[in-house]
Amino acid sequence: MMYYLQIAIIVIYAFFMLFILLYSFSQISLIYNYVYQNKKIETPELIEFPIITIQLPIFNEKYVIERLINAVCAFDYPKEKLEIQVLDDSTDETVEIVNNIIKIKLKEGFDIVQIRRNNRKGFKAGALEEATKYCKGEFIAIFDADFVPNVNFLQKTIPYFIDSNIGVVQTRWGHLNQNYSLLTSLQAFGLDAHFSIEQVGRNVGNHFINFNGTAGVWRKSCIIDAGGWSDDTLTEDLDLSYRAQMNGWKFQYLENVESPAELPAVMSALKAQQYRWTKGAAECAKKNLGKVFNAKNISLKTKILALFHLMNSFVFICIMGIAILSIPILYIKNDLPQFKWVFYLGGLFLISLVILGFFYRIASKKSGMKFELFLLKFPMFLAVSMGLSFHNAKAVLEGLLGIKSAFIRTPKFNLLQKSDQWKTNNYIKAGFKISMLIEAIFASYFIYGLYIGYQLNDYNLIPFHLLLVIGFSAVFIYNIKQAFQIKKL
Repeated sequence: MMYYLQIAIIVIYAFFMLFILLYSFSQISLIYNYVYQNKKIETPELIEFPIITIQLPIFNEKYVIERLINAVCAFDYPKEKLEIQVLDDSTDETVEIVNNIIKIKLKEGFDIVQIRRNNRKGFKAGALEEATKYCKGEFIAIFDADFVPNVNFLQKTIPYFIDSNIGVVQTRWGHLNQNYSLLTSLQAFGLDAHFSIEQVGRNVGNHFINFNGTAGVWRKSCIIDAGGWSDDTLTEDLDLSYRAQMNGWKFQYLENVESPAELPAVMSALKAQQYRWTKGAAECAKKNLGKVFNAKNISLKTKILALFHLMNSFVFICIMGIAILSIPILYIKNDLPQFKWVFYLGGLFLISLVILGFFYRIASKKSGMKFELFLLKFPMFLAVSMGLSFHNAKAVLEGLLGIKSAFIRTPKFNLLQKSDQWKTNNYIKAGFKISMLIEAIFASYFIYGLYIGYQLNDYNLIPFHLLLVIGFSAVFIYNIKQAFQIKKL
């Protein structure tokens, strides 16, 4: 019985390794497209100014909403051609703040309205779907509350809609508070790779990309043709993107147009964001992957890249699975020397790691990061990503199993300088969660893994276990520190 259990562990371990390797190979394709196929795009000339609707979906955003409204009202675009909809589902003083700002903006001649609903049905997707029915614009620009778009945003994006096949123009996210803390710095490091290599690589290869939920412009007819906003996943942006592209619409990604935003500055906010993104991606994969593979007008290469695009959050299940099984694998390797060759599969993870390092190095080089700093930041990013793997793997499992949950917004802070404080933010909830204890247990478990590797004179997994110890410990410490600081107030 034990023998068959050991064989089962080896098979599962190998499956997770193989998925990560294949995912890495898909990234190589995107790297090639980014480096060799990426051509400079000339911005078309904006000959006429169509009516634009700007939608600002918000929920309890008292710290940042004034900043956002002022930013969109400052757009270098004819005022008479702008309609601004503040989709306000708030339940706190944000409602009054928005109301007061709108009174001022109306006097300044802006066509701006605060749209309130009786309930939050459908959350962000529900608010967008409802407001789109009444918007005047042929094109709809969407911004989340943590963004501060540049004044020339519309001048840089709208001209691309001269091509009637373009349904979406998406811009690159910038970072207002990248240097606020180590946590925000590591987030920027990871996001920059997505908004350079992944988005550009898919776009120039004519593969499916996604609207990132904000800092982009939709053609209204594209939204309608694709079936409108749907609330049956937590990532309504990814879902609508795939439905639109399966209907033949083209997306244009603009790496050279930056839309600055604020990164989550505390661990609980980052976890809320990661949970929604990873679970929503799994839900979208379950909903749309079969349709993609059954479509006859989509190339095989695009289908394969769509598989790894929609299933990218499954990597967290693989990491968590490999991590948990890595200690039993040490024992099995010692007990079953006849299967020693199988354990060279660990080299697959090393290959994947090299590809991943190359992937992030190209992105970091694009942003001007020196190689020495990259060598320091990349392992730190890996460690924290591993530390979040339990949290994210849980979200992915729920998404694949069809377990529904509410749309949990990411708390916004308006933290730009290191001296800015988050401790009095009303949207951060104190309290101990069972997940914190689990993360502490995992940190201890991988410390035990380091000990076992030393005892068995098998040092191959020590770097992996060390990253896991650092990652889970860091996430646990961040959580405890946050809870303690709030409790003291």
